[in-house]
Amino acid sequence: MAKIILTHEVSGLGAAGDVVEVKDGYARNYLLPRSLAMPWTKGAEKDVTAIRRARKAREIASLDDARATRDALEAKAVVVTAKAGASGRLFGAVTATEIAAAVAAAGAVTVDKRRIEVAQAIKSTGDYTVQVRLHPEVAAKVTVKVVAG
Repeated sequence: MAKIILTHEVSGLGAAGDVVEVKDGYARNYLLPRSLAMPWTKGAEKDVTAIRRARKAREIASLDDARATRDALEAKAVVVTAKAGASGRLFGAVTATEIAAAVAAAGAVTVDKRRIEVAQAIKSTGDYTVQVRLHPEVAAKVTVKVVAG
């Protein structure tokens, strides 16, 4: 087992600044090459406070703010325009980055792309539901309408 410090949020594992133990292969082959974590050392333990401070600055401060943001996001659908063929199949897929940009363009709050969870790849036009984690206790279900453009 390898002891590591997460530098980014990893779904199902923890948030930035958390010290966790994972299997050696998972750390060596997935987390470390993607810069999602760094090896734990006594010197790196000092960096944990800086990572947590940066995370607090990005997080929505209170539970009430998160609930208000959730209500605002769920109130209206977000429209994403993508190139598509005649049958409605997209050339590529709609990414979390495109969804975050569409949310910001719709006038809602700015959402970090890493907090958007797309259950399955969006590869055709239509209506989809994605989850946005706003707070550890609050998640919003956002309706995404993909249209050919």
